[in-house]
Amino acid sequence: MNIPLEFILFAATLLGVALFHRYVLQVALTGLLVIASYKIVFSSFKTGEGVAGFASHMAHEWVLLANLFGLLVGFALLARHFEDSGVPALLPRLLPAGWLGPFILLALIWFLSSFLDNIAAALIGGTVAASVFQRKLHIGYLAAIVAASNAGGAWSVLGDTTTTMMWIAGVSPLDVMHAFIASITALVVCGIPASLQQNALQPILRDLSETVRVDWMRVGIVAFMLLTAIVVNVTMNLKFPDAGDHFPLLGAAVWGALLLAVPLRRPEWSLVPEAVKGSIFLLALVVCASMMPVEKLPPASWQTALTLGFVSAVFDNIPLTALALKQGGYDWGMLAYAVGFGGSMLWFGSSAGVALANLFPQAKSAGSWLRHGWHVTLAYVAGFFVMLLVLGWQPHAPSKAADSLSVPTTVAAVTAPPGQAQ
Repeated sequence: MNIPLEFILFAATLLGVALFHRYVLQVALTGLLVIASYKIVFSSFKTGEGVAGFASHMAHEWVLLANLFGLLVGFALLARHFEDSGVPALLPRLLPAGWLGPFILLALIWFLSSFLDNIAAALIGGTVAASVFQRKLHIGYLAAIVAASNAGGAWSVLGDTTTTMMWIAGVSPLDVMHAFIASITALVVCGIPASLQQNALQPILRDLSETVRVDWMRVGIVAFMLLTAIVVNVTMNLKFPDAGDHFPLLGAAVWGALLLAVPLRRPEWSLVPEAVKGSIFLLALVVCASMMPVEKLPPASWQTALTLGFVSAVFDNIPLTALALKQGGYDWGMLAYAVGFGGSMLWFGSSAGVALANLFPQAKSAGSWLRHGWHVTLAYVAGFFVMLLVLGWQPHAPSKAADSLSVPTTVAAVTAPPGQAQ
């Protein structure tokens, strides 16, 4: 079988990220330079050849990239606002003792992500976890936080880029919602062992004698930013679905809300350099994935959907979903779960994973993620087959809007990883 060189170069880049986790930015940028140079000199882009073709390609991708950049950096500052509000310090008093406490926290992250950007859900969950566990977090539990945030959005058209794409293309929200069965199964299968890991490393510590003061102004700023993102997402996708193709509305909305609140509470600007660094790493991988010559998918079947979940751990699930919508014949709920949850299997497989790894650099090891987060892969497979056994394969024809579908850029969960724009 003749494998295009672009795929080999991309695989080498991902292998470098996995092996040299202390130099992931350098590896990603080197891979981007090599792949782009090869495409310019020896191959071509869908938009043309040479430098002009590359420029046209980037002109098509810039809105998605700008949205991702705005969300990753903006939500890093939001997470610090939330941490400084004092609310996380209250939660040790509310969460139960033992492994059930960390499991309930994962369930709350799962619920938040069903209607909230999964980057924000993962960062808020990570911020709370850092407080209740004294920043002693097991890598397996960090993987579970990402998995919970991605699983929560897999059954809701507001919770993930891919499900929002399906909604815009004419797929009924009810045809996606049955992914709830796989999503809740994955939460349980992954969440219980991860919670046991975390409780063994560092249980929830309670200090009832300490007085905790809540900064309600910061709580209000967090709520304002999140509400702004939700309103912009729903309004644009329902009323003006094409507007987001020309301007990074969601990222701009989050930053607009953040800047409006500066006179009330100053953000922790010192976080920006590290957040920018992590964002550039993700964007480099996203651009590399966008240059891969993927023109069609195998025939639609549950086996193909299952495979796409594993592919989504290392490849941008936005073009995969767009191709599937045009091809038709998929069970949309099963596909939504596969491409939505699949990126959780590697730390760089979804934007939620990259965002959380920026807060906890110990997670930036593919080997440690796979070894300690083994339950994430198990949860993916278990959730998929439980849904298949309960409901069977329910394929749908292509929607009428799929032929003209463009990649949405104002969505509730931009998980455009290399794995999940989750």
